[in-house]
Amino acid sequence: MAKTKALFNNHLWEKWMKTKDNEIADQLIENYYYLVTYHVQRIATHLPSSVSKEDLKSLGLFGLYDALQKFDLKRDLKFDTYASFRIRGAIIDGLRKEDWLPRSIRDKAKKVERVSHTLEQQLQRQPTSHEIAQELGLVTSEVEEIIKDTLFANLLSIEEKVRDTDENDKEGIGYILPDDKHPQPEIQIVDIENYQELEQAIQQLNENEQMVLSLFYKEELTLTEIGQVLDLTTSRISQIHKQAIFKLRTVLAKRF
Repeated sequence: MAKTKALFNNHLWEKWMKTKDNEIADQLIENYYYLVTYHVQRIATHLPSSVSKEDLKSLGLFGLYDALQKFDLKRDLKFDTYASFRIRGAIIDGLRKEDWLPRSIRDKAKKVERVSHTLEQQLQRQPTSHEIAQELGLVTSEVEEIIKDTLFANLLSIEEKVRDTDENDKEGIGYILPDDKHPQPEIQIVDIENYQELEQAIQQLNENEQMVLSLFYKEELTLTEIGQVLDLTTSRISQIHKQAIFKLRTVLAKRF
């Protein structure tokens, strides 16, 4: 079955490269649509529930079609890998252009930040989400949700779209394959320090939090799949994920 599917895909690719026919493009998009679904699910995990997954899928489909248009079969690169960069890049670029984080959350985030700094000075340590929630009259899960949402917004602002002098060669975030053969020494040192600090912070998390982060970011499972592995509900996995992100936020905030 897998061999037959591969032969069929090869046949479609040959036709597409020769004709650029829209019907062939539709078939290839249908074959690789699972990549759009996968990246939408992962990115949506970091976004408020108010952000429409259908809108994300539309952005992802644009990235997939863009990948079809620009992919070169002669390159030593699988289309799945190339398309994933384009899909994720198109979604993130689209999010950056839109004011997807509601003003109410931005306002709450500022309050959480102020209270967090005040409590840190009073307690001489990083306050917990429960302590911040008590001070603001919120529930703990709401504080963790706010931190998760705004953390992703901060990462989007850091990962600015790359500009190029040639208008036709512009590449968005997630489109670029890094040149690991010639890393700059200063960047390499900073990266090592960042990884070491992050590793130390992760080691301070409890077992479930470490497992969820590992399965989500390293093994690239969805929250539903992680729930099946750990025999927990998807909502519980989501809660654990938010708690872990809240605890790690301190490290990222100090570094960036």
